[in-house]
Amino acid sequence: MSFDQLGAELQARKKQSLYRQRRILQSPQAPEVIVDGKACLAFCSNDYLGLANHPEVIAALKQGADLYGVGGGASHLVNGHSQAHHALEEELAEFTGRPRALLFSTGYMANIGAVNALLDKRDAVFQDRINHASLLDAGLLSGARFQRFLHNDADNLDNRLQRTEARRKLVVCDGVFSMDGDLAELPAICQTSAAHNAWVMVDDAHGFGCVGQQGRGTVDHFDLGSDQVQVLVGTLGKAFGTSGAFVAGSEELIETLIQHARTYIYTTSMSPAIASATRASLKLLQQDEWRREKLNHLIQRFRSGCEQLGLPLMASPTPIQPILVGEADRAMAISAALEAKGIFIGAIRPPTVPQGAARLRVTLSASHTDEQLDRLLDALSDVMAGLEV
Repeated sequence: MSFDQLGAELQARKKQSLYRQRRILQSPQAPEVIVDGKACLAFCSNDYLGLANHPEVIAALKQGADLYGVGGGASHLVNGHSQAHHALEEELAEFTGRPRALLFSTGYMANIGAVNALLDKRDAVFQDRINHASLLDAGLLSGARFQRFLHNDADNLDNRLQRTEARRKLVVCDGVFSMDGDLAELPAICQTSAAHNAWVMVDDAHGFGCVGQQGRGTVDHFDLGSDQVQVLVGTLGKAFGTSGAFVAGSEELIETLIQHARTYIYTTSMSPAIASATRASLKLLQQDEWRREKLNHLIQRFRSGCEQLGLPLMASPTPIQPILVGEADRAMAISAALEAKGIFIGAIRPPTVPQGAARLRVTLSASHTDEQLDRLLDALSDVMAGLEV
């Protein structure tokens, strides 16, 4: 019986409208895409600044491949740490205002590597209740005592910190929460953590590029430094438009990760060509202020349009604009109806979000135009009226 139920379990997911399926993208990341052979206007990419298909980033990738080849060849600690990797780490350290930065192949690996290098069963980890899965998995895998505090609730965190006698205490949260789009209440979280001699780790995957001066992220937005947020994580596959991730922090932190982070030590380095491309995107991310201005314009325009339509948005000032729907089958029906009108938006369902909190996760990009946004709002108006949502 041990594995005989797999088929039945898959069928049950389908009946509950929770079955996941991959769609085949046949074009670059852009507002106008080809999905499974059909032209669509996409509002579901994390390419917030429109850099994933930028000519300068593509040129840098090609040049990097000419200089360094394609594959990393080995782990960073064998012979896979190229000049391109090293230069990018130095530039990311400067960008974040920290002494050092360390590249990882993915954001998932960065989070698991950092938490597990710092904590063991003698320690305690405290996580926001709606943290990303990679952060939650990192805490569970560490063996440390694992606790989740109420979302953005520093008082609840304080109560939990008071009751622990752990050797080390690590408070972990997203900078921008990926399914709700709101910002972490970092000033209160950092103040509470400091009062209990706890470190703070922020995964700012969705903050870098979009918030803060020159897109320096949520920590910069709140004018916090490395004394308040000791471990800063960022991913490169969202606003940066490439792939991979990094951890930024003190000399001691980065050297500790190099010695102990298994997801860094025991894996091949990212392609050096990707590192070269990311160096180009980092420059564009900082210098093109118009991209953030355009993005903020679209966010306000979209929220105003949804308010006029009576659509229930969450309190998000970021390009993540979820429309709460409720049940998973309803979210799937709306997503399908929008796709029939040429609008591609994925339905987010449990267990990614709580039961009864399924949503359309609308994401905006600086590459979208006002006319494209109007197409989205018109389609939403028609679909919601037709389904009596």
